[in-house]
Amino acid sequence: MMESYIESSTKIKFCGLRTTEDVEEVNLLRPDFVGFVFAENSKRRISERQAELLKSQLQPGIFKVGVFVRDDPERIANLLHAGTIDIAQLHGGEDTEYVRKLREMTDHSIIQAFRIDSEADLLAAAKSEADYILLDSGNGGTGTKFNWELLKDFQRPYFLAGGLDPENVRDAIRILHPFAVDVSSGIETNGRKDPKKMELFVENVRRPEL
Repeated sequence: MMESYIESSTKIKFCGLRTTEDVEEVNLLRPDFVGFVFAENSKRRISERQAELLKSQLQPGIFKVGVFVRDDPERIANLLHAGTIDIAQLHGGEDTEYVRKLREMTDHSIIQAFRIDSEADLLAAAKSEADYILLDSGNGGTGTKFNWELLKDFQRPYFLAGGLDPENVRDAIRILHPFAVDVSSGIETNGRKDPKKMELFVENVRRPEL
């Protein structure tokens, strides 16, 4: 569980790590979370063996999040129990029954992602039985923002995703005050993680006077 790690400052999640070079940069920058994508149709997908290798190279204290799309709950639970990942992120519109079934198998934290197009989507997110929610545009990894105005009265803490990059993340934090910011394509160049963009993203999140 992550409760003891929650503080007042905005957390950072770098999603879609794939290479040793990605992990080396992460170890220097120390985001709070990293994401390993296991979704079949994602261009950032890695295998369980790759995830285990990257995890072995990661410095302690950084939470490892596995990103899944309607995957077998037993497989997810096994990866959690093996320590390959610390947290499961459900990114395929999984229903309440699915979340409950996974929770029966593990006491690790669950993040449930929601595509936000309307206030009805926010209402569904607010009712989620997952430990944490992630608010995104599209199906994730699209590099596009949704309408942040929808979040002005939203009370539940959340991971903010969708179209974030080093240039707009400060505005996102100033306007919305999310629990965490989640970025993938916004720190890439030509489909690969870009160390300069990663560094600037962290710098802009953690600079004072927000």
